[in-house]
Amino acid sequence: MCTAATYKTKDFYFGRTLDYEFSYGDEVVITPRNYPFHFRHIDAIESHYAMIGMAHVVNNDPLYYDAFNECGLAMAGLNFVGNAFYGELDDTKENVSQFEFIPWVLAKFQCVKDVKEALKNMNLVGTSFSKQLPTASLHWIIADKDEAIVVESMKDGIHIYENTIGVLTNNPPFNQQMFMLNNYMNLS
Repeated sequence: MCTAATYKTKDFYFGRTLDYEFSYGDEVVITPRNYPFHFRHIDAIESHYAMIGMAHVVNNDPLYYDAFNECGLAMAGLNFVGNAFYGELDDTKENVSQFEFIPWVLAKFQCVKDVKEALKNMNLVGTSFSKQLPTASLHWIIADKDEAIVVESMKDGIHIYENTIGVLTNNPPFNQQMFMLNNYMNLS
């Protein structure tokens, strides 16, 4: 089970486990500021924030599992099988494929506050990267030194949750994860 966590002292830390039985060829990937990101349904981003994270690279396209940008904004996608649902293309919104979500966020935004505003006009679609790499069922934690949110795309729409504990794991949905913390309220 994958888990992502934030930790705040005088500094900000972000990390995650990648608990798979096998590897897709994951590697540490640095994307420099001027590396062009070509998206399936929106215009390319030619100039953006630099980022570093874990990714599987296919034909020079980094498929990020998680990453940090140079502004200190971090993001990770975790399995959300059975709950993730992506919308159809919507000409009134900015259509971002689920495999492009991490570079779209980290290329464009400095902080969670800006991401929350942009999500109002974003439509997360289920376009797959290729036949060999079908659409992944994910939900995401996005964090900076000041706050964290969880983004879940489900049949009833996109949910954005304030994540005051700064932790996300795979299933169940985040609101249920928060409720299940009641089982541990007597621990110290």
